[in-house]
Amino acid sequence: MSERVVFLTVVRSRAEKKRARMLMDSIRAFGGALCNCPMWVFETNSLDAPCRDLAGNGIQVIPLQMPETVRHYEFGDKVFACAQAETRVTTEIHSLVWIDSNCLIVQPPLLFDLGGTFDAAVRPVHIRNIGLPTSDPLDVYWKTIYAAVGVSDIASTVESFVDEQPLRAYFNSHAFAIDPQKGLLRRWLDLFERLVCDQAFQAHACADERHQIFLFQAIWSALLVSSLEPERIRSLPPTYNYPYNLHARVPLEKRPPSLNDLVCFTYEDRSLDPKAMTDIQIAEPLRAWLNAHWQA
Repeated sequence: MSERVVFLTVVRSRAEKKRARMLMDSIRAFGGALCNCPMWVFETNSLDAPCRDLAGNGIQVIPLQMPETVRHYEFGDKVFACAQAETRVTTEIHSLVWIDSNCLIVQPPLLFDLGGTFDAAVRPVHIRNIGLPTSDPLDVYWKTIYAAVGVSDIASTVESFVDEQPLRAYFNSHAFAIDPQKGLLRRWLDLFERLVCDQAFQAHACADERHQIFLFQAIWSALLVSSLEPERIRSLPPTYNYPYNLHARVPLEKRPPSLNDLVCFTYEDRSLDPKAMTDIQIAEPLRAWLNAHWQA
């Protein structure tokens, strides 16, 4: 079992527990050289179905006692879980791989293994959402975030995958890899807590639901590009974090012919019943695997 790479996720509910089991089984079934990596499942203290029965076979369940500062804030548990994971690593671990429970691995996700070449591996966001177009001046929201990470602006840009908007660096967070030896996950939590507790920021620039929901992701994006050299950030290909939940909105030339062509995809609220997945081809052995796990 490789000790260099560890997979992480968080479970908040009974439904997420079922999804997490599928995610972990998919890594074991289709992970290739990474199929036996350790997995850490963080369970929130509000969980209605404890995850202890998920433990074993390299899977460790870790209770997550949330601090009051971020307990009720959107995705605060995700940021806190990542920070907690960073405190648990040994010097041998060079890749912490976060994957949301509503994702699956269907081919070996080898690019999540950072080795000694990269410090992080990320995908651009799927859609613009709160992202700041490269042609727009800084707004108060992003200006405050950049100031928190210690810069006045950033030069790094991305193009959102689905709606193809040029943006200042703004990364998808369904799945990513980070070298824990850089200490960025605990810094992420520190910055998140600071801006959540900034009453003036919350009352004005971050007062609406969208900006609150994606604050964690905006801070993470700014922190990565302000802390790491550009050549140390691996840009993952579109086969990673593919948004199957947005499949109908993905430009035709970007849609994979088959689900088997992907490495990692997110499905969010979409069904994974192969009989209902009529908008994409699914070949064996993935079709049989999905059929068995969806009905389990």
